[in-house]
Amino acid sequence: MIGLPIERIDGALKVSGAARYTLDRRETAPPLSGVIVGAAIGRGRIVRIDPAAAERSPGVALVMTHLNAPPQGRLDTSGLDQFSRARPVFTDERIHYAGQAVALVVADSLQRAQAAAALLGINYEEEPGEYVLGDQDGYAPAHANAGFETDTAVGDFDAHFAGADVRFEGSYRTSLQAAHALEPHACQAVWQGGELHVWSSLQSIRNTRAALAATLCIPPEHVHLDAAFVGGGFGSKLNLHAESTCAALAARILERPVRVSLARRQMTSLVGGRPETRQRVRLAATPDGHLTGIAHEVWMQGSPGEEFTEQSATVTRALYAGAHRLTRHRVVVLDRPLAEPVRAPGELPGLLAVETAMDELAHQLGIDPVQLRLRNDVVIDPERGVPLSGRRLADCLRTGAELFGWERRPPAPGSLREGRLLVGWGMASMIRIHFQSDTSVIVRVADDGRIQVLSDMTDIGTGTYTILAQVAAQALGVPLERIEVQLARTDLPGGGGSGGSWGAANTTLALRRACRALLDKAREHGGFAPRLQAEGSIVGQADDPRYQQFSQHAYGATFAEVAVDADTFEVRVRRMLGVFAAGRILNARTARSQLQGGMMWGIGSALYEAGHVDPRFGQTVNGDLGEYLVPTHADVPPIEVHMLDDVDEGANEMGIKGVGELGACGSGAAITNAIYHATGIRVREFPATPARLLLAADSAPP
Repeated sequence: MIGLPIERIDGALKVSGAARYTLDRRETAPPLSGVIVGAAIGRGRIVRIDPAAAERSPGVALVMTHLNAPPQGRLDTSGLDQFSRARPVFTDERIHYAGQAVALVVADSLQRAQAAAALLGINYEEEPGEYVLGDQDGYAPAHANAGFETDTAVGDFDAHFAGADVRFEGSYRTSLQAAHALEPHACQAVWQGGELHVWSSLQSIRNTRAALAATLCIPPEHVHLDAAFVGGGFGSKLNLHAESTCAALAARILERPVRVSLARRQMTSLVGGRPETRQRVRLAATPDGHLTGIAHEVWMQGSPGEEFTEQSATVTRALYAGAHRLTRHRVVVLDRPLAEPVRAPGELPGLLAVETAMDELAHQLGIDPVQLRLRNDVVIDPERGVPLSGRRLADCLRTGAELFGWERRPPAPGSLREGRLLVGWGMASMIRIHFQSDTSVIVRVADDGRIQVLSDMTDIGTGTYTILAQVAAQALGVPLERIEVQLARTDLPGGGGSGGSWGAANTTLALRRACRALLDKAREHGGFAPRLQAEGSIVGQADDPRYQQFSQHAYGATFAEVAVDADTFEVRVRRMLGVFAAGRILNARTARSQLQGGMMWGIGSALYEAGHVDPRFGQTVNGDLGEYLVPTHADVPPIEVHMLDDVDEGANEMGIKGVGELGACGSGAAITNAIYHATGIRVREFPATPARLLLAADSAPP
């Protein structure tokens, strides 16, 4: 049962419209609708706000601003857990970034709330702001995201690099990226007997409950959340955001249900995106391609008041050999919204730089790019000095090269041409860290004999309902149709939610232990008696000795073929192949879908995705899907996914690792490396748009 390509058990609900997402829920009396008003300046303060016209507008029940907002808990940034922090709204007159929530207008319909919001009179005193990531030095944060060290050093890289036989240095830039889940952020809230009930689009129930409780200054057990179906998240729904806080506050004031959803453009101001970066990669090597030193430094967009440091340089710490090593993260404070995790945080932008640099070194030395990576493979973490659990990068590289037909690739750039089309092949390595958080699951026998799996884990479109049913069915030896999976409520056992590629592995591990405990009880009772139940749990990685014994990652290699128009420099990806070693696969169908989706993100990061900020006012000028470009069906070629038969016993007793983000790690660099092979033009600012290719071509030496 485990590993089989079972169709999603919730698929029929989704395609028929029976699956109810946040704004489809009808658990209460018809709710009022709230609209958030965003700041029209990038930095300054509100000097006057006049709600009178909005309050007189038909159907309006409330206009909330900093003048009348209830007291809330203060933002506390002293702890590492950013997802459980209080996130108050309307705290004072200060404006820290364009689009910041400055008011909430609640009315008896969405249209009336929108009309009233347009009548709200606000005067600002604008102050000069800094909105552009240039060449600022920035500062060294206390740590990078997820608790990683800010800087690491082994040996003496600078001294070694100065005298190295072969040296390469490259500077790269990656753009601001938005998550843009298909379902915008939304929340419905109602208070009953002093307790808050929320239906929302979330990735983590446990953390959001803690954040809401801290914001509203109430005990966590008084907050009840439900996120049974979530229309995508990609990291953007891990944090508590303004729509949930606003809905909860308004519902308490009005003593009526209130729902608030973000407009698409608000998702680039009220929801943090992937920070833009400036990166420097330096490589020291012998003439035959053995790395002797590697350094990766990152400067990234920060924000005032709170810190998020995407761990972009951590990809270099366990990827390749090199006795002398250096990684650094620096943050440049800009008057912009707080950046947040977006799918494959750290690995996606970091590998764009590192894997491009490796390709540049390969061409500098005249060595095949696959062979260069194979020569620098490692089995011991070069910084931590512990074994790399499940390290099968070399297998991925060799298998991918064979399946793609890499031996037919001519080494010289610009060697393949079809009329006006320049054809190129590129590749890149892939690595993604494997996380583990404390998680519990209950398995229970219902009165009708069904086996219920209970967890607050969310299904954000990844197939959680299905894989948990598969694991339970196999572990208990019962048919799949006897399994009922209940997810994403605060009355269910807690876990880390869905994010960071940790959800499936963590929850199934705890589930398997629960099933074993239930089997033991069933033997004592002579079968699965009604109301019999058992709980299984795992500890977080800080308390698991496997994480001290091993350095844990999932691996892959991606190959791409592109065609570039010689006149317009329009790029089309013709085919892609990804080979992955990601531990034991729980469902071949859903895993393949996740890996393909990640590779599509690679296409977006290489060619399309970029948020553009107005340097005068700090606003994101392309905040909707009409102007923020993502790959469409016409942009995506056939994508072949090959998953190695892999069980990583160093990771956990089931040999499972995450796959949700692995496909996005490095796949963009395979495309941009293919562009270089096609044209001989190297673009180091991503995405590699036709305009950037044209500029690079014009500035290239004759």
